[in-house]
Amino acid sequence: MKLRFRPHYFSYTEPSLEIDFSSPLVRKMGKEWLEIAGCGMVHPAVFENVGYDSEEWSGWAFGFGIERIAMLKYGIPDLRTFFDADIRWLRHYGFVPLEVPTLLRGLTP
Repeated sequence: MKLRFRPHYFSYTEPSLEIDFSSPLVRKMGKEWLEIAGCGMVHPAVFENVGYDSEEWSGWAFGFGIERIAMLKYGIPDLRTFFDADIRWLRHYGFVPLEVPTLLRGLTP
């Protein structure tokens, strides 16, 4: 497995980075890299907007894309399907902890 860090823009952090990884599992999905997290130093304006002195306070913000891990586990090739609200998709994947669905099963009507 390989990791890479890329500069990125997030509105609440500056500077900001995206963390990507590459592995045989990611390549099996037809991709070379998969973004797994974002991070950065909290922008001073965020502290000022909530009443903290940005000269005294600083912070590190980060977030992992749990849906990216689900993509790998369930073999889901496109992140957008998580947000389509397609009941067939939900029935297909089901997210039963001990069940391992595959793309070969197809969507049920």
